[in-house]
Amino acid sequence: MSRDERPLEADLIGSRVPAALVSGELELLGLLPNSSNYTFLARATAGDEQVLAVYKPRRGEMPLWDFPEGTLCQREVAAYVVARELGWPNVPPTVLREGPEGVGSTQLFIEFDTSQHYFTLEGTNADAFRKVALFDVVVNNADRKGGHCLLGSDGTIWVIDHGVCFSDDPKLRTVIWEYAGEPIPPGLLEDVRSFRERLPGEDLRSELGALLSPVELTALDERIDDVLVTGVFPEPGPGRPYPWPPV
Repeated sequence: MSRDERPLEADLIGSRVPAALVSGELELLGLLPNSSNYTFLARATAGDEQVLAVYKPRRGEMPLWDFPEGTLCQREVAAYVVARELGWPNVPPTVLREGPEGVGSTQLFIEFDTSQHYFTLEGTNADAFRKVALFDVVVNNADRKGGHCLLGSDGTIWVIDHGVCFSDDPKLRTVIWEYAGEPIPPGLLEDVRSFRERLPGEDLRSELGALLSPVELTALDERIDDVLVTGVFPEPGPGRPYPWPPV
């Protein structure tokens, strides 16, 4: 990996989206293994800037019975938008753009320790994972596996794979139930409240409205309102509360 291709973790927590990710030339380097949909590692180049990216084209998505066809890439981007607005958790910058295989989500590749995942990290990173757990409630994540939690090379915890979020039906499936029934920390509740107040704003509503259906946006409003009323992490259910496989 060249100097210009190194991941930009330190610069991107609450910071800029690389221009190369947004509009640079995408060169496919190969398929990533163990993915249920076509997922490519790519090199994005714009001028002197180069970054590695994870590119998930719409045309490579496997149809699901409970999510509209061709929308998973949009949900990946919507999850990044929500995390950006909340200020947590750390979701790598993600955009919807054209690529060699058509329109798809393109996410900054994070260099990470492949031996680490939620089950090895939770014991020493509970505060970070409370943020992840609350985020998953807000976005209605139907597939939070332990392997979707990464330990970046700089020690930052990142979360990825948000293609099956934002259903208007309750679908929360996650391995993170350690905090069920706990009061949500006041600072996190205040962040959620601030996001809810800004959510009807024209710019933010338009950004999310280009990615989600009107009924899904309404369901997002309702989930946030429920969080603010209850003030506690939910208990498992309804439905199947755990993903498979767990990692």
